Amino acid sequence: AICKNACEGIDYVLHHAALGSVPRSIDNPIATHEVNANGFLNMLVAARDAKVKRFIYASSSSVYGDNTASPKKEENVGRALSPYAVTKKLNEQYAAVFAELYGMDVLGFRYFNIFGPRQNPTGAYAAAIPLFIDGLLNNKPVYINGDGLQSRDFTFVSNVVKANMLALTAPSEKVRGQVFNIAAGGSTSVLDIFKALKKHSGSSVEAIHREDRKGEIRNSCADISKALSAFGYSAEIASERGLALTIDWFK
Repeated sequence: AICKNACEGIDYVLHHAALGSVPRSIDNPIATHEVNANGFLNMLVAARDAKVKRFIYASSSSVYGDNTASPKKEENVGRALSPYAVTKKLNEQYAAVFAELYGMDVLGFRYFNIFGPRQNPTGAYAAAIPLFIDGLLNNKPVYINGDGLQSRDFTFVSNVVKANMLALTAPSEKVRGQVFNIAAGGSTSVLDIFKALKKHSGSSVEAIHREDRKGEIRNSCADISKALSAFGYSAEIASERGLALTIDWFK
């Protein structure tokens, strides 16, 4: 009922609600499924019934799973490594079915490690960058899982907003039923991210290495050419600039 009410009289839905975090999904797979799978289906049905013009949803780079190819291309996914990844793959399958069966104008974005101002550094499942910044600025312990050489396509949040706005008005024939990588199109190690943040902060805090986390992809880098071709997406703000903007906001 809440989802139906949210879609009533609405032309465009940008659906980003979810229980994030791979570790949380490993700790509580039922809650992750209830929110990310059942909740997503509720939104699809509500949007279909309200006859919305376009439905954009958040998928995840986690769907690439154990696929080791780099950069990641949309057509090449691997075996899911966590309950979270399973729910996101299921979302993509439901979206494709709704596009085919009901003619819904629906498309998904596989986001790659989004960061930026207002990201929450508190809680058991906070992301690495806000945790690093919180520790560096407040002289608290900073932990890096494993050797820190695992790499990610860290993507500043304003690039994601830009992608959503561009896709809202893209020609239907280019986006309907499709999924797109939304990222910076590069790769940086977690250790290098920490070093960059330490430099920007002027902090003397040193990172403490601990065990690797289960269910995590080792390396992640996106090919963003499909989104560029379909609706002109490119990452205007590079990760290094995004880190500076983010730490300035936290300061």
